[in-house]
Amino acid sequence: MRLTTKTEYGLNCLVYMARQASGEVMTVKDLAEREHFSAPYIEKILQRLKAAHIVVSHQGKNGGYALARRPSEITLKEIVEALEGQTFEVFCEPKMREQIVCNHFCLCGIRPVWAKTKDLLDYFFQSVTLEILSKEEKEAQNLISGLKSYEETRIPNRPGI
Repeated sequence: MRLTTKTEYGLNCLVYMARQASGEVMTVKDLAEREHFSAPYIEKILQRLKAAHIVVSHQGKNGGYALARRPSEITLKEIVEALEGQTFEVFCEPKMREQIVCNHFCLCGIRPVWAKTKDLLDYFFQSVTLEILSKEEKEAQNLISGLKSYEETRIPNRPGI
């Protein structure tokens, strides 16, 4: 898995927005200057985030972008999917399989690894909110380490085992 600069830049802008007063409108110019990014590129990123209902735009003299919801309601999974399309591409899923040539499909022991990888990433990214990402590193690390693991939510508690 490799995330592009769209996600890196988008996350940086969203974290900055999350750290501001609730509902504060930020211009593309302000975000681009603050983060030292290209304004046209930030505009494209914000348009994708707007289409995914992560940010809203405001027109007029005091126009710009603001978070569409509270940072605690926006997940890393939503952000990555808005900017990348999906968190992890399992290239041998039925819809992708038509586009690749694989001589091992019927005997593949690797496909379940990719499927499990996507499940784990989706679960983890769904658990991480923009609110967590907007914390200082040490606090974010503590919050992330306190999240329930994928297995904790899937395996019933069995006494005596």
